[in-house]
Amino acid sequence: MTNRLAPQALPDRATRRYDGWKRWEAILLAIAAAIFILNTFASPHFLSPHNLSDATFSFTEKAIIALAMALLIIAGEIDLSVASIIALASTAMGAAAAAGFGPAILVAIGLSVGLAAGVFNGLIVTRCQIPSIVVTIGTMSLFRGISYVVLGDQAYRRYPAGFDFFGQGYVWWVLSFEFVLFMVLALVFGVALHLTSFGRRIYAIGNNPVAAFFSGVKVDRIRFVLFVLTGLMSGVAAVLLTSRIGSTRPTIATGWELEIVTMVVLGGVNILGGSGTIPGVVIAAFVMGLITFGFGLLNVPGIVMSIFIGALLITAIALPIIADKFARRGKKPSPEAA
Repeated sequence: MTNRLAPQALPDRATRRYDGWKRWEAILLAIAAAIFILNTFASPHFLSPHNLSDATFSFTEKAIIALAMALLIIAGEIDLSVASIIALASTAMGAAAAAGFGPAILVAIGLSVGLAAGVFNGLIVTRCQIPSIVVTIGTMSLFRGISYVVLGDQAYRRYPAGFDFFGQGYVWWVLSFEFVLFMVLALVFGVALHLTSFGRRIYAIGNNPVAAFFSGVKVDRIRFVLFVLTGLMSGVAAVLLTSRIGSTRPTIATGWELEIVTMVVLGGVNILGGSGTIPGVVIAAFVMGLITFGFGLLNVPGIVMSIFIGALLITAIALPIIADKFARRGKKPSPEAA
């Protein structure tokens, strides 16, 4: 008996777009190189190894969530509560730190809160069959609202010694712990998506969940797992971000959901599901990190950065659709399609 989800039986749309992914990734690499060159002109100190290392802090936490978000969007779902999960997890860690707990317990709490939030989102989506965008808009307000109730206009600032390593420490020379963790996770997610049957099932769900279900794929189970993974990665990002800035406010990570979705879509993941690659998301993370760092070198206001990210998201979504329409214009349908 043959495996119905073997590589040669991947959905036609995903197979057809493989070459398109490679072309898009090549374009992203060229853009990254161009931005890198522009940044060298923006600051004579940009090429310093330590400055290049500091540039990674501007995107690694978001990129870690983007890895899981990519799988979720490929499966045809989305999670807009990721930034609020960070706020909730950070608040829980701050309360634990105020109670005198050490770094190991704080990390466990941050990961557990992120995991629990992912389970909560996944259960509502899969058990109640409510669209994920509706569910996560609701939990986005719920999770951050809890942080506001707990903290108000106050902040947690006293974290134990050693906790700062996760967000500020270096593994070797200029390689930060955050960056090394991101690259390891990128490898793990890349293998899971592109080299396993689990990844093929994600593509199948994103292309046609009904057909995938009748092919024997546990659609709701995989969707649930993806929400849990996204919540867990949000917990990881909460640990890193809280450790890096050394404080917790209810406004922490505000607006990150937009940047994370932009990172995923810019990486070539179809916002409607069914296609995308982890290498594309990784390259897009570097592109956005270089842009953010370059804006910082030029002292560009944050509001301008927000406008740019919004415009980038719209462009990244619209360009493939427009290109596809132009490609189809003038082409007659094949006899098989007819």
